[in-house]
Amino acid sequence: MVKCCKMVVYLLLLLLIAGSCKNFEGTQIKGEISNLEYPYILVSHLSADTFAIDTISVDRRGKFNYICNIDTLTTFSFYLNNYESAAVVFADDGQKLTVKGDAHFPDLIRVNGNDINDDLTFFKSKNQDLLKQRTQLMLNMQLREVLDTIRNSTLTGNDEIAQLNLLNHELTLNAEDFIKEHPAKMSSLILINEFFTGSENPKALERVLGYMQGDIMRTRAAVRLKSYSQKINRSAEGVIAPYFQLTDNGGKTIHPYDFSGKYLLLSFISTAGIESRETVSLLKKAYSGMNRDSVEFVSVYIDSDIYPIEYVENDSIPWKVVPEKRGWGSDIVDAYNVQYIPYNILIAPDGTIKARNIPAQGVSVAINNSSKESM
Repeated sequence: MVKCCKMVVYLLLLLLIAGSCKNFEGTQIKGEISNLEYPYILVSHLSADTFAIDTISVDRRGKFNYICNIDTLTTFSFYLNNYESAAVVFADDGQKLTVKGDAHFPDLIRVNGNDINDDLTFFKSKNQDLLKQRTQLMLNMQLREVLDTIRNSTLTGNDEIAQLNLLNHELTLNAEDFIKEHPAKMSSLILINEFFTGSENPKALERVLGYMQGDIMRTRAAVRLKSYSQKINRSAEGVIAPYFQLTDNGGKTIHPYDFSGKYLLLSFISTAGIESRETVSLLKKAYSGMNRDSVEFVSVYIDSDIYPIEYVENDSIPWKVVPEKRGWGSDIVDAYNVQYIPYNILIAPDGTIKARNIPAQGVSVAINNSSKESM
């Protein structure tokens, strides 16, 4: 009887040990991140239609070891320094991955352990100088914006913006070269998503998707990108402007056909932020010198957390103002593919989209040039 009891206990211990070991099976992501200001990293991923967030402890040298159970290719977002920066890791069941880099330069963090991460790390290595310049420039711009807010200044760093656009252009060209060379890889789809989904030129996204071939185009990621490409082409320059129905701050309903035969500027702005205020100020100057019989402006405020809009500037805007209740979730934001604010779209008298993302100071020139072309 004693031997029998001992055997039962022994079997139970084996089961417990086996169960304990099973908890440590799965996907392992370990690494070392320098310049962490907090003793933890937050990591999120989608698991069985559930958004999961975990906290990973790190030691003084920034070393960590994260183990999780997944059953398919999963995208992990590692948030560093309390969401100040982030790194993305692509992992599948049973893989062992390594992560190494600097929290101050998240675009250069190296991830290795499978084909996707290895390819993306290779791309980062080839473009290390460009990525480092871009990160440093963006940090400088953020610092200047904070100082401008403190000083209540509305100066725009045009040189910095031009330099940033140049760096992004070079990176986009290099990404396209990579995609051409690797048309059947998931890493190419990821680069398409990173460099082409926010482009003002929807034809560029359509073009690079055309390079892709093979089974990769039947994946969920590819299907979503193709669907997104079709969507943004519906609000591209040269197409008929999508229908909208808005309600202005006076309760009047607005439709696109209300402006038939006129130029219409749709200006998407916010009640907060220096850039939106500067946009309103510049548009006022432009509007004062325009023929009201041929040009109309509509400003759409998309502050989802501030309604009704109380910003005093609204009282002195001489054109129609729309306080959009649903903010970023509104139909017009989706239909016109507005990704950020301020954002100006010019619609021609024939109802076609003449230009997107026009700087406020360039609206008068855009309308005048368009008028000359139509003569």
